[in-house]
Amino acid sequence: MSYTLRGRLESRLVATVPPLLVALAIHRWWAIELVALMLAFGVALDLCVYDRVLEYQPGWLALPLGALELGLVVLAMRMPVTWSAVGLFALGWATAQVCGHALFPRLRLEYAEGGGELGRAGALLAASVAAVVFAGVAGAVAVIPPTHHLHGVVQGPLVIDHAQTLVGGTVRGGIIIRADHVTLKDVTVIGGENGIDVESAEHVRLDGVHVTGVTLDGIHVRRGSVMVKDCSVSSPRGPWVQGIDISFAMDKEMSMVEGCRIDGVREGIVTHWTMAELSHNHVSGTTLRGIDMGEMSMGTISHNTVVGSKGVGILCLDHSECEIERNTITDATLPIQEQFFAHAKLHHNTID
Repeated sequence: MSYTLRGRLESRLVATVPPLLVALAIHRWWAIELVALMLAFGVALDLCVYDRVLEYQPGWLALPLGALELGLVVLAMRMPVTWSAVGLFALGWATAQVCGHALFPRLRLEYAEGGGELGRAGALLAASVAAVVFAGVAGAVAVIPPTHHLHGVVQGPLVIDHAQTLVGGTVRGGIIIRADHVTLKDVTVIGGENGIDVESAEHVRLDGVHVTGVTLDGIHVRRGSVMVKDCSVSSPRGPWVQGIDISFAMDKEMSMVEGCRIDGVREGIVTHWTMAELSHNHVSGTTLRGIDMGEMSMGTISHNTVVGSKGVGILCLDHSECEIERNTITDATLPIQEQFFAHAKLHHNTID
């Protein structure tokens, strides 16, 4: 099809209505941000590239162009990309195909001859979509939590009871998070019973945190949901320390632990009655279990490395549903175990 510039812009904006409605309905900042980025990159490409290069756009180009736009959105997003985000993008891409090949030509018979232009009603709807996205982004930006930078050493325990982003610094005695939408970035925690304690809080992000010298859990999550990335837990003070424990949150959003290094604890990563995705972590020197998905948990354990576990490397326990794939378990007493009515699916794991 040969699009005019106006036709490209109107078709793109109107086809964004379904993902926009989904983003507004679930009322999540990441969803509004994703739709805004989809439109921003799409409109920019329409103006600067597609309109100048593609005098005629065959249908098969939808796949490579969609992949290009997805890549740009992934690079620009400020949060780790989840399957929910990919699903929302896929909804927008599929909607654009259905609209461009079926819905718009049926509703406006001269759609193809008009280069994708949608007439007065289409222009009005396109302008409305742009206005709603702009207003949504402006409203979301207005309520983005403040950012505070820590300098030097702060004596804890530090209690966070409202949304904010905390960057840098060292806290002695632990951090307690009791509010939603909290981010810790590049913070070091030394000592305390629990290094970072998340209590009934959701949308908590722990990015690049380092925890040492605790007596119970490095990262302790109860009735909450977290995204933990590039963390480390080491040098425990006692024989019962767990690296990361996420429990009693099956009715919350899925938690993620990615790229963490945990060394010398009793159990590395533990979940109880939780939906979780555990990937690309390195767990070494545990005295009981490396990774334990238990007590009716559900999720994936993938691309992890477990080294030197004196007990079980990876355990799926107590009616849990576990996808265990592409992990490497080295020098473990029992590499992988399924126990007490759990159901584990194993794919391409390496045991040395």
